Amino acid sequence: MSTDRSVVLAQALKQLRARWPWFFGVGIVLLLLGAIAMIYVVGATLASVVFIASLMILGGVAQLIHAWGIRPWANFLLWSVTGALYVVAGVFALINPIAGAALLTLLLGGSLIAMGALRLWLWFQNRSQVGWQWLALSGLFSLVAGLLIAAGWPTNSLYILGMLLSIDLLFQGWALLWVGIALRRAYKMRP
Repeated sequence: MSTDRSVVLAQALKQLRARWPWFFGVGIVLLLLGAIAMIYVVGATLASVVFIASLMILGGVAQLIHAWGIRPWANFLLWSVTGALYVVAGVFALINPIAGAALLTLLLGGSLIAMGALRLWLWFQNRSQVGWQWLALSGLFSLVAGLLIAAGWPTNSLYILGMLLSIDLLFQGWALLWVGIALRRAYKMRP
């Protein structure tokens, strides 16, 4: 059984090594998009808001269809209200993306504060465990990031989401670029 797995794994690795240019190419594209988003950070923020608003509208419509499809069910009203709120919030963000960016930035800051506080509390409850100091460090970083976002709100709303998008694209791009390089080296050294 383990030999079957090793054969399957070897075949998968062989196929993956042969596709190293895709990883390399997508890495370059993501790096370029991240650089563009960093240069046009306000545009990246507004594009993020429009994208999120569109998803909220689609999700709200799906919830409304679901609610109306199961009408005899006891939670029909809950599904309907939730779907309607998603649609209204999405339309609001599409009509006024600057206000949508402010609201999303505030929600992001609040979420980071809450997650940071939760991680610190979990660390405090389990601080005698080996390795739990990493949870404390993670919680501290999240809490400080959330407080910095909240302290600069609403002024920072026009660039925080775009900056985070650009940083994410840059990190993903570098990661895929280096995976592509590693796969290329493995492809050249293949048996």
